[in-house]
Amino acid sequence: LGALLQKLRLPAYSWKPFLVEFDLLRGGARMNAKVNAKKEAIVAELKERLQTAKGAVFTSYKGLTVAQDTELRRTLREAGVSYHVVKNTMTRIAAKEIGLDELCDHLEGTTALAVSAEDAVAPAKAICEFMKKNKLEDAGILTLKAGVLDGRVIDVAEVKALADLPSREVLLAKLLGSMQSPIAGTVNVLQGV
Repeated sequence: LGALLQKLRLPAYSWKPFLVEFDLLRGGARMNAKVNAKKEAIVAELKERLQTAKGAVFTSYKGLTVAQDTELRRTLREAGVSYHVVKNTMTRIAAKEIGLDELCDHLEGTTALAVSAEDAVAPAKAICEFMKKNKLEDAGILTLKAGVLDGRVIDVAEVKALADLPSREVLLAKLLGSMQSPIAGTVNVLQGV
């Protein structure tokens, strides 16, 4: 294209800025292919995370300080949850490709994703506890957007309800206790006889 423009005898100052702006002088097509490959890899990774996640929570983190963010990440890591800032456009593409179209309505502004492949409750519980402890939701600093639970999108109220559930260990202990109490009652009656 540059050679053609030179043959037309147009002054370089009129056409070179155009070529530089559209990256034609530096092999723009090759650069765009590299960028697209990176973006496709990011979308593929997001798709995999959302598909394998038992539980995921999307948050907005506007105004979160570095110290608060570091503490949040440490808390989530201890709970076995991975936490990443995500780009809305790429997350939209990934969500549409795996059938989570309802998620696209919640992807505005700053967005971070907390995911756990093992525990469906862990992301919601860890984030909600952190928000309560640091009073971040009232200030609008760290807010919930939506969640994904076993392949379906849940709203903020459902995420909060999920966070209020007791842990798996507590639920198992209650189940075992309720199974054990009739047996213990029978043993006590038989001992009295």
